[in-house]
Amino acid sequence: MDRKTKEQVVAELHEKLKHFNLAVLTNCSGMNVEKITTLRNALRKTDTELRVVKNTLLRIASKETDLTGLQEHFKGPLAIALNYSDVVETAKVLIDFAKKNAELEIRAGMLNGKVITSEQLNSLATLPSREILLGKLLSVLIGVQTGLVIVLSAIPRSIVQVLDAYRVKKETTN
Repeated sequence: MDRKTKEQVVAELHEKLKHFNLAVLTNCSGMNVEKITTLRNALRKTDTELRVVKNTLLRIASKETDLTGLQEHFKGPLAIALNYSDVVETAKVLIDFAKKNAELEIRAGMLNGKVITSEQLNSLATLPSREILLGKLLSVLIGVQTGLVIVLSAIPRSIVQVLDAYRVKKETTN
């Protein structure tokens, strides 16, 4: 790779490193092209890009970005997965693929400016998806409103029941 190409790669990677939600460093040495292509296709569905990058180029591109906290992991064969939307789905894809393919080693990650370990990424993968969490939140909010309506309607209902009982008593005594 000539110097001009390297400069273009560093500039492009630097721009991408400014805007990621989740970055995961992996070692995918020993994986054949078919497996890497399968992983890339699975990650594309989650708005994630997987790039195999030279460590020196990544070190230069990561200057003045959040990824500088992971520089101690820039050793050996390296691939970086950059996510720009739902981080849980990306974590699920990476963890599932790593379980099925022992060649994929997850080293570390960066989530919203904080370094995370592979164990923390595994915990992140066990979370429900964003849509499920929003559905649960919505059900809680609706449940609160339903409870409030029931409590507020109890007072008029009680008054009506007392008046009805009084009416029945009056009819039976007459």
